[in-house]
Amino acid sequence: MLTIDRAIADAIVAHARRDHPDEACGVVAGPVGSDKPVRHIPMENAERSTTFYRFDSMEQLRVWREMDDRDEEPVVIYHSHTATEAYPSRTDINLAAEPGAHYVLVSTRADDETELRSFRIVDQVVTEEQIQVVDSDAVQTYMFGQTPTTVVYDC
Repeated sequence: MLTIDRAIADAIVAHARRDHPDEACGVVAGPVGSDKPVRHIPMENAERSTTFYRFDSMEQLRVWREMDDRDEEPVVIYHSHTATEAYPSRTDINLAAEPGAHYVLVSTRADDETELRSFRIVDQVVTEEQIQVVDSDAVQTYMFGQTPTTVVYDC
């Protein structure tokens, strides 16, 4: 199960809405070995595509070095699907390189509903997991903080 703070979940959704119709992407870092997502890091989709995302290689290098310096790891890797359900595509599965991460997908295909789902992807095997959204004050949002006016989590 992924336990994530409401402020981070809202920031992920806001990022996906902001970048729509292109796919949005980013990570949520947490202390190594904790499985606790605490620092939201929205990233640029280098592809600027409605159907594919790729982290900019220089930005990814900088972010991963920063996480290493702070004794963090990518607890959540997220991206959006703009016209399909929030489920990993074959490409998503093939590119999943962090076996310990939660892969969160957001579907922005409907204006009035947001689908937020989490998966573990290990050796190309996809396992959906529950998301527990909690309220907390110990959250850091890195680079921007936006909150959508309405969010419906269909978990």
